[in-house]
Amino acid sequence: MSASGLRSTLPPLSAEEERHSRALAAHMRAELVCAGGWLSFERFMELALYTPGLGYYSAGSAKIGPGGDFVTAPEVSALFGRCLARQCAEILEHTGAEILELGAGTGRMAAELLGALAALGVTLERYAILEVSADLAERQRRRLAGLPQALRERVVWLERLPETPLEGIIIANEVADALPCRRFLWHEGKLRELGVALAGQGAAGEEAIAFREQPAAPDAALARECARLLAPLGEALPDGYASEVSLRLGPWIAALGECLGRGVLLLADYGLPRRHYYHPERAGGTLRCHFKQRAHDDPYINLGVQDITAWVDFTRVAEAAAAADLTVGGFATQAAFLLALGLEGLVAQADDTVQRARLAGEARRLIMPEEMGEAFKFMALTRGYDAPLSGFALQDLSRLL
Repeated sequence: MSASGLRSTLPPLSAEEERHSRALAAHMRAELVCAGGWLSFERFMELALYTPGLGYYSAGSAKIGPGGDFVTAPEVSALFGRCLARQCAEILEHTGAEILELGAGTGRMAAELLGALAALGVTLERYAILEVSADLAERQRRRLAGLPQALRERVVWLERLPETPLEGIIIANEVADALPCRRFLWHEGKLRELGVALAGQGAAGEEAIAFREQPAAPDAALARECARLLAPLGEALPDGYASEVSLRLGPWIAALGECLGRGVLLLADYGLPRRHYYHPERAGGTLRCHFKQRAHDDPYINLGVQDITAWVDFTRVAEAAAAADLTVGGFATQAAFLLALGLEGLVAQADDTVQRARLAGEARRLIMPEEMGEAFKFMALTRGYDAPLSGFALQDLSRLL
């Protein structure tokens, strides 16, 4: 689908969104020109999401929830947070009493976790939130201000990862998918890197700036990494095969590993083991954009007002964990994880049939294969922790990594 055709299927930008998008495009064009007319997709994605004051996560907009661009599992249902609280309570019995949440969204999951843990008799020393989006941090503060004081006073916001390793849990729900990634193309038996160039500019006096995909020779780092990833697949890639590789995932896991003294890092995201991620039939890659509850695959439109993500290669996560002296404690679909923690029982405990029907509908969105149940995975990375992890009691797909 062409960009113009795609635009016709998406909601139009408001005047303010159009102004914002043009301002970011001008900033990106200036950097691209200074770089000689070509940027890696990784840098393009970084600018689109994180340019101070202009990037999607750095500027004010309603990103999450029915009025935003996408809906996360905690926004679908409180059941998600209540099940996760059971896993956290089990872990905290054997570690210190601290939780660090990365990218806390609207704060709904934090509120659910704090309330559910209190109901389970767990007293936290601290619930820390690291949030790169100023507007989301403000939404979190407003939501958590409604908690009882005993819970509210446990919450702190951090500007960077803590220097002192914590004893407890680090939670990253839908964070890894937003790490800027590089893209590659297999064309006529050769590897090419997919980068970004200018597609032109409007007529004189107009401000419209357009970008396009532009292949280039891969640098040594990307060529070496793609050779390592693709060699074990055992079959040739089809011509035109395109996909992503997140070279930032390893350093990110390493940084989180330095923050964890004893405990568990819980990752939840949509993704796959490597052999499935780079399957020859997945020839278009996994890059997805989200704009006003519509998913599409053109990252070059709606700059600064749409999300850009790529699925997570969980084999890369496991490799990075081993390098960071972390152990994979479990890997399962979201459906299996939530069911193992008593999702069905929580629905059955509803006060009346109306509430039970509502919760059952929410649960279906969380666990059905065609919804979130299969695409989203949970992974536990541990250090100094060998107690059970009940979330992986029904299923552990670690053998596929």
